[in-house]
Amino acid sequence: MTRQESIKTLMQENIVLAVGCTEPVAVALAVAKAKEIIGEDVDRIEMYLSKNIIKNAMGVGIPGTGMIGLPIAISLGVVCGESSKELQVLDNAKDNVDKAKEWLSSHEIKIEVAKTSEKLYIECRCYGNKNYSKVIIAQNHLNFIHIQEGENVILHKELEKETATQNNNNNTFIVDTLCAQEIFDYATKTDINFLEWIYQTVEINDKIGQEGLTNDYGLGIGKQLNKIAQGDIRKQVIAKSCAASDARMDGATLAVYSNSGSGNQGLTCTLPVYEYGRLTNKTKEEIIRALTLSHLMSIYIKNKIGRLSALCGIVNASMGAAAGITLLKGGGIYQMCYAIRNMINTITGMACDGAKPSCALKVSAGLNSAFDSVLLAMNDKVVDSTDGIAEGCIDRSIENLGKIGRYAMDEVDNMILDIMIHKEK
Repeated sequence: MTRQESIKTLMQENIVLAVGCTEPVAVALAVAKAKEIIGEDVDRIEMYLSKNIIKNAMGVGIPGTGMIGLPIAISLGVVCGESSKELQVLDNAKDNVDKAKEWLSSHEIKIEVAKTSEKLYIECRCYGNKNYSKVIIAQNHLNFIHIQEGENVILHKELEKETATQNNNNNTFIVDTLCAQEIFDYATKTDINFLEWIYQTVEINDKIGQEGLTNDYGLGIGKQLNKIAQGDIRKQVIAKSCAASDARMDGATLAVYSNSGSGNQGLTCTLPVYEYGRLTNKTKEEIIRALTLSHLMSIYIKNKIGRLSALCGIVNASMGAAAGITLLKGGGIYQMCYAIRNMINTITGMACDGAKPSCALKVSAGLNSAFDSVLLAMNDKVVDSTDGIAEGCIDRSIENLGKIGRYAMDEVDNMILDIMIHKEK
């Protein structure tokens, strides 16, 4: 496989369809697999989850249910989950809500914090009348590392070195050896026919943006912004992107293309770039190249931060969007690097306090930072290398951002979860 083909595979394995927030969906996926393995009716379930999984599943809407949180996601995994659907495991949730509620009311579910240092860890134990099963997903929302029926271990894999892309060793190597220059060259110089597949992310993700602008979801920030956006390209771009997040995080049943395990990241990498290109009359080829740059840059930055962390994923995704918009504005490698450096000195530290409808506000914050930073970059203005965590080298600046997200904010993560669990009702 050539380097070019390996990068394409890396992207395709990190840009996948998902229905609903990927943390409760991955929980439902583990449950569905454990249910299939046990071979009999499930009487009770025990879940052992990393803190980040619990945090990201507590307050987010479960598609088609009008409900939030893990219990309904777990119940749906039992009554209608099909593990072959992967992150679309809840695509038929709307038709099975009553059945799931009935199962939930008559069966026991235990949810505990797993004793693990892994940020993404889901362990499901299903118990029936005679048998039991155990399934573990770790490091990646689709990465099954353990499957067991009774005493029979069907699958067991050792955990890999922690990165944001645990699909296989080759792709871990690819993402670890990328740099900003190669990403820019890949997006701008690769044969357009080789990149055209990325346009399908627009065709899917745009639908949920339209849904959010049309109907009432969450805080409705996208819908409200759209009312005052006419004639203002920046406001129109941000409105559409926020509307998509409004809908997705409040339980819309439409699938979206995710990026690095997050639907909101996928939307933020896609819609701002597409909308800006559409509103400024760019060609399809120009939009495809900008989308490629946006998605691949986000994957690269996310790899430095880690799959799940206390740093909001909108940080890396909006940096990807900034790169794509810079390209559409006619910027080159230096302007792209300037835009990202400016953002590193703006939104580093944006904390993830769980998946929820108000995540659309963070999409707005990230994209406003992106537009400000691109404006400066296109005028050759960039934060000085003596400012904060920025360095002259963009790759080292991204490394510094990653260190903060992956290591320095661990205690922030613990405090956020403690606050969320102990809030007064």
